[in-house]
Formats: sequence, C-alpha cells, structure tokens
Amino acid sequence: MTTFVLVHGAWHGGWCWSRVARLLRERGHDVFTPTMTGLGESSHLLSSRITLMTHIKDVVGVLRWEDLEDVVLVGHSYGGMIITGAADREAGRIRSLVYLDAFVPADGESALDLRPKERSAASLKLAREKGEGWRLPPTSAATFNVNEADREWVDGKCTDLPIGCFTEPLTLTGAVDGIGNFMYIRAGGYDAPNFDTAMDRVRGKPGWTIHTLDCGHDVMVDMPAELTDLLEQAAA
Repeated sequence: MTTFVLVHGAWHGGWCWSRVARLLRERGHDVFTPTMTGLGESSHLLSSRITLMTHIKDVVGVLRWEDLEDVVLVGHSYGGMIITGAADREAGRIRSLVYLDAFVPADGESALDLRPKERSAASLKLAREKGEGWRLPPTSAATFNVNEADREWVDGKCTDLPIGCFTEPLTLTGAVDGIGNFMYIRAGGYDAPNFDTAMDRVRGKPGWTIHTLDCGHDVMVDMPAELTDLLEQAAA
C-alpha cells in the first residue's frame, strides 16, 4: 500500500482526480486530492492575496496534519510548481515526485518564467481585461484538448485563478533534489512548448524516468487507467 497525494493544476480542483483516485483506492492505496485555496469547492475564498506560496502551504499542511510519510506526490501542470515547493520543505516525507504534463521549476523561477513569453504576456493581459487585474479566467477544455465527452464537465468545474500563483517566484533550498526518485509524464496529444521544455530539462538526469501518453493535457480525465498504472510504477 502506498500513499498518494494528487495536486491539481490551474483552474482545477481535487475533483479532476476522481477517476484516478477511485482506481488507486480499489488497488489498496491511500489517496489524498486536496483542492488549493480559492479554487473548486474553496472558490468562495478566492482572493488577490492568494499566491503560489499559499498553495504550497496547502499541500504542506496535508502532509503534516495527516502525518503522511513515504508519499508519492503528484503535480499536474501548474501543480508542478506546488509539489516542488512542498517537497523541498517536507523532503523527508516524500518517496517520489511525479510531474504530470507539469512545470519543473528551479529556484527563483515563476510559472510565467517557464512559459513562452507571448503566452505569459497574453495571460497578464487577460487578467487585466477580464479579471480586475488579479484573476485569470479558465482556459477552455477544448484548448487543453480534453476528450469531447468530458469538455462540458471540465469547463463547468473550472474556476478563476489568482494571477499571483503564476507570478510569484519559487524559493527552494535544494532539499527536493535529494529525493532522487522522479517521473515526468507528457501528454502527447496536447501542444505545449513549455511542457516539452520541462521534459527536455530533466531528460537523462539521474533518478528521472520519462513517459508519454497519447491524450490531452488533462491526463487524469482522458486516460485514468493508464495514468494509474504509471503512478504505481512511480511508487515502486
């Protein structure tokens, strides 16, 4: 039995992991799917004060208050920023890190730093024009190439994201590097140069394995069974 903590990406919530969480639990694992402050069922707490560090503290809180050890910590998309920060602060609790079509940041980098400049500029403009300067409306499920049957469901669940989650740089001590067991999973059916760059950044590094699944960005929605198999590999 393994303990998994599954961290969603921007605009999503713990809801997006429901299929994978069910499969993992059926196989005897413990699974936590926290929703970050201001998103999903916590969207009533949406505030301009929420930043990347808020979400790192959300995950650190789960690790500490649930007394979790030997954890497989998984981050999707923007969630790669969150799990890197959380693991750096609680490295002794982590067995392995899984980056699911996610950013793999270094010390001092923000999510906007890791995206193409034109996309980052477009996000800042969108926040100014449609989010009062601090909220970023969701990217559509169609843009993420979510399978057609689930697009309406995903769009109906996604909520605005505070832009501070993208603009705040990550501060690391280097403790995360000592975990030594990492996996990168790329969604091969989703065109995103920033995640190609993230995958290339870790390719060939000691302790890393790389996999590709032929689906859209929301892998946990499109290919839950295949993803579950890979997560069990990360646990092993």
